[in-house]
Amino acid sequence: MRLLQRYVLMELLRVFLLALSGLTLMLTFVGVVDKAARSGLGPKLIAQVLPFVVPSLMPFTIPATLLLTVTVVYGRMSGDQEITAIKAAGINVMSIIMPSILMGVVLSIGTFVLTDQFIPWAQNNIKRIVAAGMEEIFLDMLSSQGKISEKKLGLGITVAGVEEKKLLHPEIRFTSRSDNTVRIQAESAKLSFDLERDEIRLQLWNGVVYTPGNDSVTFVEDDRSFPLPREIAEVHPRNISISRIYDELKIVTSKRDASEHERVISAAFAMTRGDFETISTEPFVPGQWKDIYSERRAGKLKTEIHSRYALACSCFFFVLLGSSFSIYHGRSQFLTNFFVCFMPVLLIYYPVVMLMMNLSKSHTVNPLWAMWVGNILLLAAGLYMLRKVRMH
Repeated sequence: MRLLQRYVLMELLRVFLLALSGLTLMLTFVGVVDKAARSGLGPKLIAQVLPFVVPSLMPFTIPATLLLTVTVVYGRMSGDQEITAIKAAGINVMSIIMPSILMGVVLSIGTFVLTDQFIPWAQNNIKRIVAAGMEEIFLDMLSSQGKISEKKLGLGITVAGVEEKKLLHPEIRFTSRSDNTVRIQAESAKLSFDLERDEIRLQLWNGVVYTPGNDSVTFVEDDRSFPLPREIAEVHPRNISISRIYDELKIVTSKRDASEHERVISAAFAMTRGDFETISTEPFVPGQWKDIYSERRAGKLKTEIHSRYALACSCFFFVLLGSSFSIYHGRSQFLTNFFVCFMPVLLIYYPVVMLMMNLSKSHTVNPLWAMWVGNILLLAAGLYMLRKVRMH
């Protein structure tokens, strides 16, 4: 690498690392810590979660920080007439843009690795810590108030007291999705959260179970598990690696094919019986899934795959646009360069990306091309500005 390119690269790295550290720390302590405290997590749990939160923020902070970096460095060089001096020496302007393009490519690859490997790993650790935190929060509330009621979980617990992690003389009420309430009275119990299996576990000793329409049942020792509601139990696609997403898509597709096969067989039997009215009813409409949730889940998973590639590559396209625009704009005021370049990105790129993401999740458009629309716009704008830079 030539001396001039090394100089530009070192300037880019210095500004990038400084800006990335500042922005990440600000988002971590101002946004994450405040939200965690409002959610009931204590200082100890927040301190345990923070090291795993930082990788989750990096895919959002890296593109914005990279755009700020190239506008600062190239804007200062252009404003101080360094670009003019380089051109006057007969050096192609592309030679000083190449370090930023190289940096954009490396960070695009790094961002993808973060989203595909480190974020799922970090989220699993956060999930484990939060599970322990939920147990502590539940036990603290039961110890101080003697009861707790969670409508989202459909769970209500009343206790006479709490000894360490053991509930004394608890009465548990669990309401299922079908509005059937199970009531359990026991001498003692132990509560735990198993987020790997998405359930609440109760170990009970010496009690009675009351179920609607059935006689009461006594027990000496019993283990009960209650499913978490879907909005809590469901793993967000962002927290799954691409290999696991493909495995889940295979399962969803096989369920859909089995449902289609079942409808075809049912329709064939209905035709042999001459039951044409049954064939025309909704369950036999071709292509309709019985499980609407599976269809929505498949849309989210497919969108996540393509958005992960597209958003990671946005680092490269941000560099292409930011570097050429800053050189052409020719001002050393880095904030002016950044905001003039970032405002169109904020007002056009991100709304387009969010629109395509929502349309892809609902199967309105194909995410294979829809998630790249924003990057194509950045590429067109970047090539246009680069052409102006090379001409003037």
